[in-house]
Amino acid sequence: MVSIKVCGITRPQDAISCLELGVDAIGFIFYPPSPRYVDPQRAREVISALQEAGFLPPRQGSIFNASRRPAICGVFVNEEVEVVKSLVHFCGLDFIQLHGQESPAYVRKFPPSMVIKNFPLRAPEDLATLKEYRIHAALVDAYVPHLPGGTGKTANWRLAREVKKCFPLILSGGLNEKNMRDALRKVAPDAVDVNSGVEISPGLKDKEKIREIVSIVHEAYGLFRT
Repeated sequence: MVSIKVCGITRPQDAISCLELGVDAIGFIFYPPSPRYVDPQRAREVISALQEAGFLPPRQGSIFNASRRPAICGVFVNEEVEVVKSLVHFCGLDFIQLHGQESPAYVRKFPPSMVIKNFPLRAPEDLATLKEYRIHAALVDAYVPHLPGGTGKTANWRLAREVKKCFPLILSGGLNEKNMRDALRKVAPDAVDVNSGVEISPGLKDKEKIREIVSIVHEAYGLFRT
């Protein structure tokens, strides 16, 4: 089963739309330079809206397998450990998604079961460092110098396939309704992470684009909501 995550959530209505349509996880970006940055208080309000709406836990078998609700992820870039820990508590995050140059020693400050580490792979040599990490899953995004993600560029799918030898793979990087089928066929990830591919503008999601992505993924794997 392939899980679906929509990142860069900034509004309650977008989060609710995601979960209504069958998305397994949503992500909030706590990196101020990002055009999709969300203030922690705002993120907490969005999460509270989901709780009040009474959404059920994710489908069994999802790598985003929170016990009480669809998974909530917080995206950080080279943030202080204590700041990350405080936001995990303040917002009630299930996963932290690290998009900077966080070292294996940094990652060991957190339970492996809650860490998703981004690896913007450029060359086969970049794969050598993966085994040094203790994480729940690896996310492969496009490599763009000086930018930690959210660029809309396509990741290196050939190298992404190699990551699956070490960790469950979340494929990101410019995924949309035009290339999703190809990505699923060529990479066979455990999860896909979409952001700019389902947007009207940075941080504002398009419900119909999300619906199409969910339909493509579910049809590809014979999944049907009941």
